[in-house]
Amino acid sequence: MKCVFCGGKVEPREVTFVYDEDGDYFFIENVPAEVCSQCGEKTFSPKVTDELIRLAKRKLKPARRVEVPVFDYAIQVIL
Repeated sequence: MKCVFCGGKVEPREVTFVYDEDGDYFFIENVPAEVCSQCGEKTFSPKVTDELIRLAKRKLKPARRVEVPVFDYAIQVIL
C-alpha cells in the first residue's frame, strides 16, 4: 500500500493518538495504524477511527497519568 500524500511505503504499526479539545489533552497508546515510512503520515481504519471517537467522548479512568512541561514559544524565543 502507498501513502495517499507522498506515495511512500505504508506499514502497520502501533502509535500514540493525541486528542485535544479546547486545551483538554489525552493520549491513547498502542493504536493500530498504517504509517508512511517516508513522511510519517498516520492512517487509521474506519473501525479504529470509530473506536477513537467513542473513547474521546467517554470519561474513562486513564491507565496512567504523565506530567508534561509546557513552553510558550513567544515568551521563550529571544529574537
